[in-house]
Amino acid sequence: MGKRALVLGGGFAGLESAIRLRARGFEVTLVSDRPYLFIHPTSIWIPTGELPFEEACLDLAGVAARRGFELRVGKVEELEGASRRAKVDGRRLAADHLVVALGASRLRPEGVEHTVTLGGDPAAATSFRVALEALLARGRGRIAVGFGGNPRAPSAVRGGPAFEVAFNLDALLRRRGLRDRFELTFFAPMARPGERMGEKAVAAVGRMLARQGIALRAGRKIVSFDAGGVALEGAERVDADLVAFLPAGDGHPVVKASDLPRDEAGFVRVDAGCAVPGMPGVWAVGDVAALEGPAWSAKQGHLAQAMARVAADNAASCEAGGAPCASYLAHLAIVCLMDTGTGGALVYRDDRTERLVPLPVVGHWMKKAWGRYFKAERRGMVPRMPGT
Repeated sequence: MGKRALVLGGGFAGLESAIRLRARGFEVTLVSDRPYLFIHPTSIWIPTGELPFEEACLDLAGVAARRGFELRVGKVEELEGASRRAKVDGRRLAADHLVVALGASRLRPEGVEHTVTLGGDPAAATSFRVALEALLARGRGRIAVGFGGNPRAPSAVRGGPAFEVAFNLDALLRRRGLRDRFELTFFAPMARPGERMGEKAVAAVGRMLARQGIALRAGRKIVSFDAGGVALEGAERVDADLVAFLPAGDGHPVVKASDLPRDEAGFVRVDAGCAVPGMPGVWAVGDVAALEGPAWSAKQGHLAQAMARVAADNAASCEAGGAPCASYLAHLAIVCLMDTGTGGALVYRDDRTERLVPLPVVGHWMKKAWGRYFKAERRGMVPRMPGT
């Protein structure tokens, strides 16, 4: 019997880990708290009614059957790095290699229950759609879209989806002939939201917001939310009938209660090979891990998958008697196809390059095509494109 690997988490990093480890000859069990992978990059179209909820879901059982690993749907209640064990729905599981890919939790500012939340529980996308349709039925109103920060973990801030939602709301209102009856405001605590994408991207996004008549409120700390909008520091407010908010990431509660080494925000410390220091055979990949690298580093799906491949390759190397040699640092880059509802823009940044390529009209359809490709490739129905 081959070496066993236990992968905790059924998101981008966890699924890639299971696929790669199985291809490397491991007997793999993937633990996911839901029977599907929610494709967050395409879920931006659920609130606007452009994408059915089911189309943003990838059935994990089907992928497991085609790829040859075991799927266990359940909740991870505890994990022990030193013994490479996890408690799932009351049952203890152990393996020769433990891959932690649980993702991040979300900070909860005061009054966040008054918002429709982006990027978290998949059900929130449907709740957003219901709330939006109710407001549109009234015929006029104010909508605010924004994202928060985490000073203890700047790389856990993800503003791109919030920009996409704002632009898609603008496009929806224009299609329905309602744009002149609704105020749209974008808010963020940073002085220059999106700065991690680079100077060109920040400037371009600012121009896009202004061109679409979306007001920008930046540089003020978010104090709280209430039924009437957002309270900012300095007694300022963003009044809104509907607030869509993307909270910053924070350490996963199961990780915070474990013996894994963590940074101050509760993310798992790893070396360049995604190994957890002092715990042989334990790896952490994706949003659950504390990133090293330049100040602009950000947690994204493509990096989560790269980290998963690095960890699997290094685990296989260790089992073959070699030393870990792959590093996720070589894959640090910001790659984003930002959808605007009517087009898009390709954003790329690494240590040497900053690019923003406008993609009028075609960008929107390219992102939709990516969503279909991603599902087909994960199911093993089409080959993986080079560089992905």
